[in-house]
Amino acid sequence: MSNNPLLTLESFGQSIWLDYLRRGSLENGDFERWIDQDGVSGLTSNPSIFEKAIAGSGDYDQAIQALASKGKSIDDIYQALTREDIQNAADLFRPTYDRLDGKDGFVSLEVDPQLANDTVGTISEARELWKAVNRPNLFIKVPATKAGIPAIRQLISEGINVNITLLFGLPRYREVADAYLAGLEDLAKSGNPIKNVASVASFFLSRIDVLVDPILEKLRLGTEEEAERAAGLQGQVAIASAKVAYQIYQEIFTEDRFRKLAEKGARVQRLLWASTSTKNPDYSDVKYVEELIGRDTINTIPIVTLDAYRDHGKPAARLEEGVQEAYQVLDRLPEAGIDLDAVTQQLEEEGVEKFIKAFDKLMAALKKKTS
Repeated sequence: MSNNPLLTLESFGQSIWLDYLRRGSLENGDFERWIDQDGVSGLTSNPSIFEKAIAGSGDYDQAIQALASKGKSIDDIYQALTREDIQNAADLFRPTYDRLDGKDGFVSLEVDPQLANDTVGTISEARELWKAVNRPNLFIKVPATKAGIPAIRQLISEGINVNITLLFGLPRYREVADAYLAGLEDLAKSGNPIKNVASVASFFLSRIDVLVDPILEKLRLGTEEEAERAAGLQGQVAIASAKVAYQIYQEIFTEDRFRKLAEKGARVQRLLWASTSTKNPDYSDVKYVEELIGRDTINTIPIVTLDAYRDHGKPAARLEEGVQEAYQVLDRLPEAGIDLDAVTQQLEEEGVEKFIKAFDKLMAALKKKTS
């Protein structure tokens, strides 16, 4: 498909990953087709994705019964299923990883979300997952919580690739980038090579608008001044946050601190746009793809958004357009009574809770399937 807009994104320096994983699609050729025809170069997983895949299909039933018959616990079954899927996915993307010298072709596996506020527990499980999956193109997903920050530094210092997930706020992003650089510095001091260590910082976007837009909608019912102010902000906050984050990224990874690491082979920590399916039917179904195309970025999207962009995407390097306006959007939020730092903290806490609920739901489904 020479006119496939998804394939054009690579020319702008952006990778497309799938926010999707299911055993049937690993086995029936779906992923090979997405790689070959759409240029998909990686995937992410999380408890919600595995819950939908395992509880919502029969793809895993035979494997579940086989493991149960061997006396495996529910947790053992969960670990076996998810690790096998991740290993198989990593193997599918390994040619991409090799062709691009480790710059792309990654798959991600998340630590137990119940460890989101447990630094020691996160580090321990991340080490275990890294060793068990045993693939160089693996990312271990660690949430961008306060407890996650020191875990990120420690894991990077051990040469473990980290995908920082559930990142919403700009101040926290600076902490995440600092943890990555500090981890690389620690690794270099220990005398180990740093050129093969990779990391991405995953900004969750559409959820920002989902939370902020209803507040702005209420303001539109107020005075004429309030209505005008709200109208200029509605549907703009997530995109503005991403554009400002990209400016911060460029600042951090052109400074002397990173240059010294780059001389030793260090890679930049790419920005990844997550939660990019459109939740509001009044917005374009490719809103969180179209506006965020830029070099050294990744957009991880569900199948429905992949299909939509293939059908009517219009690729262009827009991430550095309207930057001044993006800063203005964020600057005007306090005038509307919105504290963006409080919003992003709420979203972080809700994101952790959602993943915990999905994980618990999955374990309950596994228990039911083995009974």
